[in-house]
Amino acid sequence: MLTKEHFLISDIRVPAKRKKTLDLGKLQAIAEDMLENGQTTPIRLRTGKTGFVLIEGYHRLEALRALGEDKVEGYLVRAQLH
Repeated sequence: MLTKEHFLISDIRVPAKRKKTLDLGKLQAIAEDMLENGQTTPIRLRTGKTGFVLIEGYHRLEALRALGEDKVEGYLVRAQLH
């Protein structure tokens, strides 16, 4: 079972492919919702060589960054060996 944790936004790397998907309208809508309701859905991360790598929640991460937050709530997904 995944446990919510808090992560420093500065420790999270966003893959280059993911950065190309940023929709400014969606980002603004999410940021406005977060101002009213806070972060309701955690992002998903995996451990990287230095820090963490974003798996899911790019717009939520960028909305928090735009709002001046330094932490984000998320789940650390651990890879399973087969």
